Amino acid sequence: MNVHDTMMRRLTMTVLCAGLTVGLGGCRHKTKLAPLPPILAPVALEPLPDPVQPNMVEVPEVTLPPPPIAAAAARPRERRRAVTKSVPVPEPPPAVVTPTATEQTPEDAAIGALTAGGEANPRVSQETAEMMAGIERQLNALPAQKAEAQKAQISKVRNFMRQAQEALSSGDAEGAKTLATKARLLLDDLEK
Repeated sequence: MNVHDTMMRRLTMTVLCAGLTVGLGGCRHKTKLAPLPPILAPVALEPLPDPVQPNMVEVPEVTLPPPPIAAAAARPRERRRAVTKSVPVPEPPPAVVTPTATEQTPEDAAIGALTAGGEANPRVSQETAEMMAGIERQLNALPAQKAEAQKAQISKVRNFMRQAQEALSSGDAEGAKTLATKARLLLDDLEK
Protein backbone atom coordinates (compact mmCIF):
# COMPACT_ATOMS: atom_id res chain seq x y z
CA MET A 1 0.00 0.00 0.00
CA ASN A 2 1.26 3.36 -0.80
CA VAL A 3 0.78 6.66 0.93
CA HIS A 4 -1.82 7.84 -1.58
CA ASP A 5 -4.16 4.89 -0.86
CA THR A 6 -3.82 5.42 2.87
CA MET A 7 -4.69 9.11 2.56
CA MET A 8 -7.73 8.32 0.40
CA ARG A 9 -9.01 5.80 2.94
CA ARG A 10 -8.66 8.26 5.80
CA LEU A 11 -10.41 10.99 3.82
CA THR A 12 -13.23 8.62 2.83
CA MET A 13 -13.68 7.47 6.44
CA THR A 14 -13.72 11.04 7.71
CA VAL A 15 -16.35 12.12 5.18
CA LEU A 16 -18.42 9.03 5.90
CA CYS A 17 -18.28 9.59 9.70
CA ALA A 18 -19.19 13.27 9.32
CA GLY A 19 -22.12 12.36 7.06
CA LEU A 20 -23.40 9.76 9.51
CA THR A 21 -23.07 12.19 12.41
CA VAL A 22 -25.09 14.85 10.62
CA GLY A 23 -27.62 12.31 9.29
CA LEU A 24 -28.20 10.60 12.63
CA GLY A 25 -28.22 13.88 14.54
CA GLY A 26 -31.63 14.75 13.15
CA CYS A 27 -33.13 18.03 12.17
CA ARG A 28 -32.07 21.03 14.26
CA HIS A 29 -34.73 23.58 13.36
CA LYS A 30 -38.02 23.83 15.23
CA THR A 31 -41.34 23.23 13.56
CA LYS A 32 -43.59 26.24 13.42
CA LEU A 33 -47.23 25.93 14.36
CA ALA A 34 -49.85 27.86 12.50
CA PRO A 35 -51.09 30.84 14.53
CA LEU A 36 -54.61 30.70 15.91
CA PRO A 37 -57.15 32.96 14.24
CA PRO A 38 -57.81 36.18 16.14
CA ILE A 39 -61.03 36.44 18.17
CA LEU A 40 -63.18 39.09 16.57
CA ALA A 41 -66.27 39.12 18.80
CA PRO A 42 -66.01 39.69 22.55
CA VAL A 43 -67.08 36.74 24.70
CA ALA A 44 -68.96 37.26 27.97
CA LEU A 45 -67.56 35.33 30.89
CA GLU A 46 -70.09 33.67 33.14
CA PRO A 47 -69.40 33.47 36.85
CA LEU A 48 -68.83 29.97 38.25
CA PRO A 49 -71.43 28.71 40.74
CA ASP A 50 -70.33 28.31 44.35
CA PRO A 51 -69.12 24.79 45.07
CA VAL A 52 -71.67 22.86 47.07
CA GLN A 53 -70.46 20.39 49.64
CA PRO A 54 -72.26 17.08 49.09
CA ASN A 55 -73.77 15.40 52.14
CA MET A 56 -71.53 12.61 53.35
CA VAL A 57 -73.18 9.25 54.00
CA GLU A 58 -72.40 7.74 57.37
CA VAL A 59 -70.96 4.25 57.13
CA PRO A 60 -72.57 1.94 59.68
CA GLU A 61 -70.26 -0.21 61.78
CA VAL A 62 -70.66 -3.89 61.07
CA THR A 63 -69.27 -6.60 63.31
CA LEU A 64 -68.16 -9.61 61.32
CA PRO A 65 -67.72 -13.13 62.68
CA PRO A 66 -64.12 -14.32 63.04
CA PRO A 67 -62.63 -15.81 59.88
CA PRO A 68 -62.84 -19.61 59.61
CA ILE A 69 -59.74 -21.63 60.39
CA ALA A 70 -58.68 -24.23 57.84
CA ALA A 71 -57.44 -26.65 60.51
CA ALA A 72 -60.90 -26.78 62.07
CA ALA A 73 -62.46 -27.75 58.73
CA ALA A 74 -60.02 -30.63 58.25
CA ARG A 75 -60.83 -32.16 61.62
CA PRO A 76 -63.56 -34.82 61.53
CA ARG A 77 -66.50 -34.35 63.84
CA GLU A 78 -66.37 -36.20 67.09
CA ARG A 79 -69.28 -38.34 68.16
CA ARG A 80 -70.21 -37.92 71.75
CA ARG A 81 -71.39 -41.00 73.50
CA ALA A 82 -73.91 -40.75 76.28
CA VAL A 83 -72.53 -42.00 79.55
CA THR A 84 -74.92 -44.50 81.11
CA LYS A 85 -74.51 -46.01 84.54
CA SER A 86 -76.25 -49.07 85.90
CA VAL A 87 -77.19 -47.29 89.14
CA PRO A 88 -78.87 -43.93 88.60
CA VAL A 89 -77.21 -41.16 90.55
CA PRO A 90 -78.74 -37.73 91.15
CA GLU A 91 -75.55 -36.04 89.85
CA PRO A 92 -75.41 -35.19 86.15
CA PRO A 93 -72.87 -37.11 84.10
CA PRO A 94 -69.50 -35.40 83.72
CA ALA A 95 -69.31 -33.05 80.76
CA VAL A 96 -67.07 -34.08 77.89
CA VAL A 97 -64.50 -31.37 77.33
CA THR A 98 -63.18 -31.07 73.81
CA PRO A 99 -60.12 -28.91 73.21
CA THR A 100 -60.77 -25.82 71.13
CA ALA A 101 -58.64 -24.85 68.14
CA THR A 102 -56.59 -22.50 70.34
CA GLU A 103 -55.86 -25.22 72.93
CA GLN A 104 -54.64 -27.77 70.39
CA THR A 105 -51.01 -28.22 69.66
CA PRO A 106 -49.99 -27.59 66.04
CA GLU A 107 -49.40 -31.32 65.55
CA ASP A 108 -52.92 -32.16 66.80
CA ALA A 109 -54.41 -29.51 64.51
CA ALA A 110 -52.52 -30.93 61.52
CA ILE A 111 -53.51 -34.53 62.29
CA GLY A 112 -57.06 -33.96 63.39
CA ALA A 113 -58.88 -35.61 66.26
CA LEU A 114 -59.44 -39.33 66.52
CA THR A 115 -62.86 -40.77 67.23
CA ALA A 116 -63.75 -42.27 70.56
CA GLY A 117 -63.35 -45.80 69.24
CA GLY A 118 -65.60 -48.48 70.61
CA GLU A 119 -67.12 -51.27 68.59
CA ALA A 120 -65.41 -51.16 65.21
CA ASN A 121 -67.19 -52.10 62.06
CA PRO A 122 -65.22 -55.06 60.62
CA ARG A 123 -65.78 -53.78 57.07
CA VAL A 124 -64.22 -50.39 57.94
CA SER A 125 -61.29 -52.15 59.61
CA GLN A 126 -60.74 -54.30 56.52
CA GLU A 127 -60.96 -51.32 54.14
CA THR A 128 -58.51 -49.36 56.28
CA ALA A 129 -56.04 -52.26 56.39
CA GLU A 130 -56.25 -52.62 52.59
CA MET A 131 -55.76 -48.87 52.10
CA MET A 132 -52.72 -48.89 54.38
CA ALA A 133 -51.21 -51.86 52.50
CA GLY A 134 -51.71 -50.03 49.18
CA ILE A 135 -50.06 -46.90 50.54
CA GLU A 136 -47.12 -48.93 51.79
CA ARG A 137 -46.72 -50.53 48.34
CA GLN A 138 -46.77 -47.09 46.70
CA LEU A 139 -44.17 -45.78 49.15
CA ASN A 140 -41.87 -48.72 48.45
CA ALA A 141 -42.31 -48.27 44.67
CA LEU A 142 -41.19 -44.62 44.68
CA PRO A 143 -37.96 -43.97 42.74
CA ALA A 144 -34.93 -43.34 44.94
CA GLN A 145 -34.37 -39.85 43.53
CA LYS A 146 -37.95 -38.75 44.27
CA ALA A 147 -37.79 -40.30 47.74
CA GLU A 148 -34.57 -38.43 48.47
CA ALA A 149 -35.95 -35.12 47.15
CA GLN A 150 -39.24 -35.41 49.09
CA LYS A 151 -37.95 -36.71 52.45
CA ALA A 152 -40.11 -34.38 54.54
CA GLN A 153 -43.34 -35.28 52.73
CA ILE A 154 -42.58 -39.02 52.91
CA SER A 155 -41.83 -38.65 56.62
CA LYS A 156 -45.29 -37.10 57.13
CA VAL A 157 -46.91 -39.95 55.18
CA ARG A 158 -45.09 -42.54 57.28
CA ASN A 159 -46.08 -40.68 60.48
CA PHE A 160 -49.76 -40.79 59.46
CA MET A 161 -49.38 -44.49 58.62
CA ARG A 162 -47.84 -45.23 62.03
CA GLN A 163 -50.63 -43.36 63.81
CA ALA A 164 -53.27 -45.12 61.68
CA GLN A 165 -51.76 -48.50 62.60
CA GLU A 166 -51.84 -47.56 66.30
CA ALA A 167 -55.47 -46.46 66.02
CA LEU A 168 -56.40 -49.66 64.17
CA SER A 169 -54.62 -51.75 66.83
CA SER A 170 -56.53 -49.96 69.60
CA GLY A 171 -59.86 -50.70 67.86
CA ASP A 172 -60.50 -47.19 66.48
CA ALA A 173 -61.25 -48.10 62.87
CA GLU A 174 -62.81 -44.72 62.00
CA GLY A 175 -59.80 -42.80 63.32
CA ALA A 176 -57.44 -45.16 61.53
CA LYS A 177 -59.36 -44.67 58.28
CA THR A 178 -59.15 -40.88 58.67
CA LEU A 179 -55.39 -41.02 59.23
CA ALA A 180 -54.87 -43.44 56.34
CA THR A 181 -56.89 -41.15 54.07
CA LYS A 182 -54.66 -38.23 55.03
CA ALA A 183 -51.59 -40.33 54.26
CA ARG A 184 -53.13 -41.27 50.87
CA LEU A 185 -53.78 -37.60 50.01
CA LEU A 186 -50.23 -36.58 50.91
CA LEU A 187 -48.85 -39.45 48.86
CA ASP A 188 -51.01 -38.49 45.88
CA ASP A 189 -49.67 -34.92 46.09
CA LEU A 190 -46.15 -36.32 46.22
CA GLU A 191 -46.62 -38.39 43.06
CA LYS A 192 -47.84 -35.40 40.99
